[in-house]
Amino acid sequence: MESLQVSDYMNTHPVKLNVDMPVAQAVEALLASGQSGGPVIDSKGKVVGFLSEQDCIAQMIASSYYREQICRVGEIMKTPVVSVKPYMSVIELAQLLLKEKPRVYPVVDDDGVLLGCINRTAVLRAIDVQLNDGYRRAG
Repeated sequence: MESLQVSDYMNTHPVKLNVDMPVAQAVEALLASGQSGGPVIDSKGKVVGFLSEQDCIAQMIASSYYREQICRVGEIMKTPVVSVKPYMSVIELAQLLLKEKPRVYPVVDDDGVLLGCINRTAVLRAIDVQLNDGYRRAG
């Protein structure tokens, strides 16, 4: 199973957010994509932060209560970002998922440029496919 790589199961079209984007626009992008969070990238495509649904909910509640001005993604995004490499083993990532909190991990190249994202569901699917292939060969 160690041969499974993140690149084989990552979403190559993740929602991409930027620092100056209003949180309301980021929420729309997340809702339209069906993704629970997304990487925040700079003009060169490098990951500089991560914005989750939970971050957005907290900001939206505060905005509605205090009638605040427009909040930008850069003000509430999480940093530093826990990211993974495309050549990382899915099994390694599964072990990381057991210890770490993020549900979605940006997949970046060695320069930190976004290549895609991988989430818990994709990791579970990868392991399931591998196990089922093993059962078929054994049977």
